[in-house]
Amino acid sequence: MRKFLMIGTLAFAASAVAGPALAAEFYVVRDATTKKCTVVDTKPTTTTTTIVDNGAFKTKTEAETSMKTMKVCTSQ
Repeated sequence: MRKFLMIGTLAFAASAVAGPALAAEFYVVRDATTKKCTVVDTKPTTTTTTIVDNGAFKTKTEAETSMKTMKVCTSQ
């Protein structure tokens, strides 16, 4: 019984540590040709899109809400 309790505790601790490291990040990017902004879940590595805001957002909803207030995204 003690062995199972120890294994369960270690599994919980490992998931608690790995959770924040695997947290998703969302970026607001602007396409160079269409001039439209979108929300993506990976940091762009191409030159056809640029990150509009300097930071990553924790949730997609947060990124979408922020995109609505960004001047470069609303003046299309």
